[in-house]
Amino acid sequence: MTSPLSAGSAARGVVRLLNTSDGGVLCLAGEVDEAVVAAFLQRYGREPARVDRIDAGSVTSLSPPALDLVLDHLEVAERAGRSVRVLRSPLVERLLATARTAQEPLAGAATRA
Repeated sequence: MTSPLSAGSAARGVVRLLNTSDGGVLCLAGEVDEAVVAAFLQRYGREPARVDRIDAGSVTSLSPPALDLVLDHLEVAERAGRSVRVLRSPLVERLLATARTAQEPLAGAATRA
């Protein structure tokens, strides 16, 4: 089986969906680049999952597709009337703030956890 990452490259970031006793969690960590997001989408599909939390507290780099992935999950939760707790690294905090100035605020996103 081949990996969506090019031969010889090592993933430095991760995106996973976890099922916990407290509900679903979208976890992002490290350098989340386009290849990492592509691997996530290949594994889980394009439809945002129902999550209760997003853990992006250890993200060191977030590509535009990775930011879109987070925003898509927050938007789906908002449309469903659910609040999603978001643990954010300082980088993710800045990117979400910038994204929010470009669009309407996401009412379903809870404050920094």
